Amino acid sequence: MFSAFLVKRMTLMALTFLVFGCNSPTFKAENSVTLSYYIAADEVLWDYAPLGQNQIMGRDFNEDENVFVAASADRIGKVYIKSVYREYTDATFSTLKPRTAEWEHLGYLGPVIRAGVGDTIKVVFKNNLSIVASVHPHGVFYNKASEGANYNDGTSGAEKKDDMVRPGATYVYQWQVPERAGPGPNDPDSIIWMYHSHANSPMATNSGLIGPIIISKESGGYSSATDREFVTLFTITDENDSYYLDKNIEKFTQGVGLADDEDFYESNLMHGMNGYVYGNLPGIVMKKGERVRWYLIGMGTEVDLHTPHWHGHTVLHNGNRVDVMELMPASLKTVDMVLDNSGTWLYHCHVNDHIKAGMLSLFTVLPE
Repeated sequence: MFSAFLVKRMTLMALTFLVFGCNSPTFKAENSVTLSYYIAADEVLWDYAPLGQNQIMGRDFNEDENVFVAASADRIGKVYIKSVYREYTDATFSTLKPRTAEWEHLGYLGPVIRAGVGDTIKVVFKNNLSIVASVHPHGVFYNKASEGANYNDGTSGAEKKDDMVRPGATYVYQWQVPERAGPGPNDPDSIIWMYHSHANSPMATNSGLIGPIIISKESGGYSSATDREFVTLFTITDENDSYYLDKNIEKFTQGVGLADDEDFYESNLMHGMNGYVYGNLPGIVMKKGERVRWYLIGMGTEVDLHTPHWHGHTVLHNGNRVDVMELMPASLKTVDMVLDNSGTWLYHCHVNDHIKAGMLSLFTVLPE
C-alpha cells in the first residue's frame, strides 16, 4: 500500500512531466526570466598592443619583445585580422551595443552572457563572417538543436542547423539554467562558464570566437556579494592556426612561403590576456575596500598551462587562501578578493616563458 508521502511525490513527478516534459532538468523558479542576447560574429582588425609600448616596464619594446609585436616584410606584427563575437541592441543587427568602461578589459572576448538558476538564455546569433561559425556553451542545459557543435552525433535536419551557421545566416540558440549549471556547494554565489564556436573549435578560438557566461544562484545572473567583476582569458593565441593566416600574410607582409618558417611561426604565438600583451590590457581598475570577483578562463594546447598570480593581494578559491591559481586548457575558475592594498600591481602568468612573451598586465587599486 502506498503511503501518503509516496502518492504526493508521484503526483508531483507526473505534474512535472506534463508541464515541463521529460527532458527538463529542474523546476523553473517563480521569478525566473528569459534573457535575450543579440550576438554576431564579426571580422575586425585586432591590435595586441594598442599603446605601442611595454606598459609593464614603461618603455618601448626591446629586441626580444619585438619578435612578437614588430611588423616587417616577413613578420605580421601586433595587428591581425580576427573574428570576434559582438553584441547588438536588437535582432536587426544594425546597432552595436556599446561596451561600458567596466567591461573594456574584455578585449577580444565576446560579451558577457549572464543568467541565474531557473532562467532561460536566448542567443540570437548572426554570422557576419565569410566562414561557418556557431555558439557552443559550457555548463548550461541544451538540447541537440542548441548545442552548436559539429560532429557525428546521429542527428539530422533541424537538429543540425545549429552546428555550423552559414555566412550571412541567423540562428536562435536557447539554453536553460538548471541548478546543476549554477554554483555548487563550495562555490561563491556566481561562477564562470564560457561559450565559443565549435565549427572547427581550435581554429575558431584561435581566430577569436570565445566569450564568458556568468551564472548566479539568483535569477538575472548578478552576485549580491560582489562590488566588481573581472574576466580574464589566459591563452597563447596561435595565429598560425587561425582562419585568417593567409589573409594576414597577404595584408601585413611581403613574405612568400612564410608558413614554413620556424621564426615566423614563433612570432605568431601571441601570449596574451584577453588578446593583449605586455601590459596593454585596459580597464583593470578598482577601489580599496571593494569585494572583487575574478573569473578565470584557460584555453589552448598542451603548452597552455597557466598560473595567474596577483601581486599585493590574495584570493579565496573554494575556501582556500592563495595568490596563484592553476589553469589548464578549457578550465574555468572563480576566485574572490577583498582589496586592502592600494597601488598599481602586477597580474600575470607565472610560467617563465609566458612572462618573457608578454602574458602580463597591471591592475590598479585606488584609495578609498
